[in-house]
Amino acid sequence: MVPFSILDLSPIVEGGDAAQSFRNSLALAQHGEKLGFRRYWLAEHHGMPGIASAATAVLLAYVGAGTSTIRIGAGGVMLPNHSPLVIAEQFGTLESLYPGRIDLGLGRAPGSDQRTAQALRRDLQSDADRFPQDVIELMDFMSKEPRQPVRAVPGMGLEVPVWILGSSTFGAQLAAHLGLPYAFASHFAPQQLMQAIRIYRETFRPSAQLAKPYVMLGFNVFAADTDEEAQFRATSWQQAFVNLRSGRPGRLPPPVAGYRERVGPAENALLESVLSCSAVGSRDTVRARLQAFIDQTGADELMITSQIFDHAARLASYEIVAGVRGELSARA
Repeated sequence: MVPFSILDLSPIVEGGDAAQSFRNSLALAQHGEKLGFRRYWLAEHHGMPGIASAATAVLLAYVGAGTSTIRIGAGGVMLPNHSPLVIAEQFGTLESLYPGRIDLGLGRAPGSDQRTAQALRRDLQSDADRFPQDVIELMDFMSKEPRQPVRAVPGMGLEVPVWILGSSTFGAQLAAHLGLPYAFASHFAPQQLMQAIRIYRETFRPSAQLAKPYVMLGFNVFAADTDEEAQFRATSWQQAFVNLRSGRPGRLPPPVAGYRERVGPAENALLESVLSCSAVGSRDTVRARLQAFIDQTGADELMITSQIFDHAARLASYEIVAGVRGELSARA
């Protein structure tokens, strides 16, 4: 059975703050570790009222100190926002603190709007078009024998595993060309999922890091005791997603009954597209959807995300997912 992992956006809920989000993130990572999830990843976003993981490496250090076995990493660092040397030093520091537990997922999106990106970088000279070269430079900084004269300390020689993240065929092509594992953001942008998987697998070239293709896919799960409760819990994320796509980003709102009936055809079409890579329901419903998704994609690993307003309900959702994975493993 494929391993399951956790993607956390460290959501800031309405009525909460970043400090509470950080405590919840640590509790989720500890919960996932006990339940047998393989890895716990945080995503870099900036200027987002509902996402607290902007300083991704700093928050990973906090999570690493409170866990002991689960792999932790970035899913991902938006590399155009940073110099490769800075990321090599940050993740070299993490690898030195928590050896053998660190992953570095890299994306080429800004993780913010253009004004925020400019404030973050001071200028926009480092752009997404340089992403392939920046990935190669970053990997060289962490290699045992860097080709460049500048040294990443810490970082040099630590060879932190690098992943390419994407939501289009570009990332698939780059990951295949470099022989790196590929994580596809199907949990929010599923449109090119099957095409990207096919391109990656068909054009993959083995590397020192990876001998054969390895695909990890994002998947939303909102699990509860009943289908009705799960559908209710999922409305927090649905509201937040519609607000974001409508140019009104905010904190994660509490769930509301009958949300899908309140919004128009355009909003429902948007949600229907995104929910194609989701499971919303009871244990039996989630089991069936996960099995169908794995059968459809041949995923090597699933990265489960669960944007639920109530923290206890969120932990319970992951507990149901862990139980479902055990059942699927027994059948395999």
